[in-house]
Amino acid sequence: MAIALYARKSIEREGSLSCETQLEYCRSVLNPDERKQKIFEFVDNGYSGANMDRKGFLEMMSLVERGKINKIVVYRIDRISRSLSDFLVILEKLKKHNVFFQSTQESFDTETPYGEMIVKLLMVFAEFERQSIIERVTQAYTHRSDLGLYMGGRRPYGFTLVGTTIHGISTKMLSPVIAEVEHIQYIFEAYSVSGVSLRRVMDDLIQKGFLPCDGGGWSTAKISTIIKNPIYVKADNAVYEYFAKKNAKIVSDISEFDGLHGIQIYGKTKHSAEDFSDLKVVVMSHEGIVTSDVWIACQKKLGNNKQIGKAISNSTSWLGGKIVCNICGRTMTVTKGGKRVDGTQTRYYSCTGKSNRICKGPKVTIYAESVEAAVYDLILKKLASLKAGRKNISANNTEKINLLKNRISELSSEQEKLVSLMLRSDVGFDMLELLNNKAKSLSEEKNKLIEKIEALEENETQTENTINLASRFADSSFEEKQAVALLLINKIYIAEDGTTEVVWNI
Repeated sequence: MAIALYARKSIEREGSLSCETQLEYCRSVLNPDERKQKIFEFVDNGYSGANMDRKGFLEMMSLVERGKINKIVVYRIDRISRSLSDFLVILEKLKKHNVFFQSTQESFDTETPYGEMIVKLLMVFAEFERQSIIERVTQAYTHRSDLGLYMGGRRPYGFTLVGTTIHGISTKMLSPVIAEVEHIQYIFEAYSVSGVSLRRVMDDLIQKGFLPCDGGGWSTAKISTIIKNPIYVKADNAVYEYFAKKNAKIVSDISEFDGLHGIQIYGKTKHSAEDFSDLKVVVMSHEGIVTSDVWIACQKKLGNNKQIGKAISNSTSWLGGKIVCNICGRTMTVTKGGKRVDGTQTRYYSCTGKSNRICKGPKVTIYAESVEAAVYDLILKKLASLKAGRKNISANNTEKINLLKNRISELSSEQEKLVSLMLRSDVGFDMLELLNNKAKSLSEEKNKLIEKIEALEENETQTENTINLASRFADSSFEEKQAVALLLINKIYIAEDGTTEVVWNI
């Protein structure tokens, strides 16, 4: 059996913790016996925690499923995932294979129901913190997108990226790749012909030996994505009208739709494929490839059947699905009543058994606000009783540790250079011996620095900064309350006389 150390970092950002530093923290919490075991290190640099499609993570979980790992150590739990639903799947898989999960910065034991609940609650807040970060990043990109700047990502098939300056801002613009442009034009022209399907276009591309830019094979999904992308169209008045009729927000002046340049869209559509009111349309600096009549004909043929949008919750209570009639055992749902004097609408719980005439429901009116207020107070008390800790390293030691780790990084860089020199075929025996001694010296210095870091951190492990879950819940949004209630509460039973009984998951 072995121990896995896992580190993840979304993007290279100044001040954020590097993957190597995260691994150093992970190594520091291993006890002497654990250090004798085989240790695997998995790193995902530049990967988001929003999903599980990460190379290092997938390799680690493969070893877990094969029974090769008995413990996973991470710097913080949000390094392994920022999605509550994904994390619950991961946690269940670890339990199934008897793998212990440890975080260097949070104190809990996933082998107990208490510790498992603490982890899940922390993940609730981590997921909403991620969503908050996404919102801030989106706002920061809005201005750049309105200027028609290329916003990054994989280059679209048919183009390459070249450096340029637009509105005094250094950026990149799309430049056509002649061979690929011919493929793009063929795709649009072939599909615009009546009776030609996406599969027929795919078969023709394969037969002609055209390859997509990612080196993989063609699929109807890839072809559909290309056809829907407005970056290829030569934006003219027809394109302007196409998006205007769908209520899109056209940022660029109509004079910029000159029939030469391509466009880019930002945002998401609503439920209706005909409603683009949440989309922004901006004319870009690159030249388009496909004429507007061919592009629009292809859009109509596809029928806009693929919806781009996010689900909007229609729940009228953050306790939705948890309220149960104690008389018949059926779920109670929120029903809207009349308006009060202050203009607010009354909401009350009604037993779903009434519609089938198998239950009369409670004899008194169960107002949703009253139940929510009572359960809110109970959750606050429950959260106050749960304790979670995070190590609180002093500022002085933090600075020392950071300097030591900076030196370790320098040593690691020197070690890599030495290895490269040692692998060269023209290095003589005498030089090889000198390089080997130098490498040994670097390794010894690195180990001493690691021991110093461990000593500094060991003195801090008894000092913990308690995470006030109750305070975080008090300031939480509707969605956060809903997520916390889902974790903490099993059922809320409403008796015939209106009394309430909460059955907790812990």
